[in-house]
Amino acid sequence: MIIFVVFPILNTIYISFLSSEGEFVGLENYANVIGSKDIFNLENFPKGPPLGAFVHNMIWILIHLPLSIVSGLILAITLRDVKGASVVKTLVFLGMVTPMVVGGLIIRYTFEKDVGIVNGLLYFIGLGDLAKSWTAYPDTALFALIFGSVWLWTGFSMILYSAGLATIPKDYYEAAKIDGASAFKTFFRITLPLLRPITVTVVTMTILYELKIFDIVLVATYGGPGKASSVLAFQMWLYAFRYFEFNRAAVVASLLTVLTTIVTIPMIRFMVKR
Repeated sequence: MIIFVVFPILNTIYISFLSSEGEFVGLENYANVIGSKDIFNLENFPKGPPLGAFVHNMIWILIHLPLSIVSGLILAITLRDVKGASVVKTLVFLGMVTPMVVGGLIIRYTFEKDVGIVNGLLYFIGLGDLAKSWTAYPDTALFALIFGSVWLWTGFSMILYSAGLATIPKDYYEAAKIDGASAFKTFFRITLPLLRPITVTVVTMTILYELKIFDIVLVATYGGPGKASSVLAFQMWLYAFRYFEFNRAAVVASLLTVLTTIVTIPMIRFMVKR
């Protein structure tokens, strides 16, 4: 832990306070990075991307988080007592075991103009005029990646919710049915409250996944076009291994560490209280 976790974290934070010549510059690097258009580019708001890597991450969370969680919960409930549900769950869970690099390629070609299934559906329903290579345009590239990545993560929430549903005693549902409770009330009074620990875990892990997203962006769009789909982890990689500005990369890495810590602490406290 000291060699592979503690030391790299402390060393990264230390580098973030140094100039490229190794001189201590305090918070100058942080000011330069946070103030750059690579991280915040709100001049384009509300027209759309590019809005900066940090803003793109927040958009990713706002869209991907509810979609993947709700989809996983609906699938878990729908398939709970269905014969052959394991086959469907396996197909959905394939997204979790698919390497993210492969997932990025799948997303890219899913939204491709001539071969993608999305445009194929548009042609099928008579909206062929809207067909285009969605990842090649600044106004749609980020959203194509976000919607495409829902399948890659929905399997995680579905499996956890399926496990959570299996722990709820059937007596609760039988008692609710005898009392005349509707399916709507049963869900919000029994199922959802008892799945709260699962929901906390799923929300936390999903946000961490969304903050660290990198592979998909690298393979599908390379952060483009015009940085319209860049995110923090990809920007960190660009600083370090394309521009060789390791101090700026360390700043972004430190910011990501702070963000992930902020997300993780509430979950740990919740679990400890239980």
